[in-house]
Amino acid sequence: MTEMLAKKREEEDCKLCPKFTQTFMMLGKKWNGLIIEVLLERPTLRFKDIAGAITKCSDRVLCERLKELEDEQIVVRNTYPGSSRVDYSLTERGRELAPVMEAVHKWSDKWC
Repeated sequence: MTEMLAKKREEEDCKLCPKFTQTFMMLGKKWNGLIIEVLLERPTLRFKDIAGAITKCSDRVLCERLKELEDEQIVVRNTYPGSSRVDYSLTERGRELAPVMEAVHKWSDKWC
């Protein structure tokens, strides 16, 4: 019986925090990190400007990723009354990823 409890405890210790897992699922999704990085560099951009900065991402996928980041409250889609203008910017939650992105830059400069 003690062995079973020890094994169960060991399995529980190896589980990742659901919030950590959710964060990495969002950040690790192809193009999301680059979208966040582009919007950290230039706080408000139109779709075409984001697409121009991330040239290998198709418009369809970029549109999907922006929508997903909106759903995660990382990006906000800004519309303007009386105009067809639409642009994107980071929310406060998105801007708070700046130190994370900076750490990734430092790591990649050292190891890549």
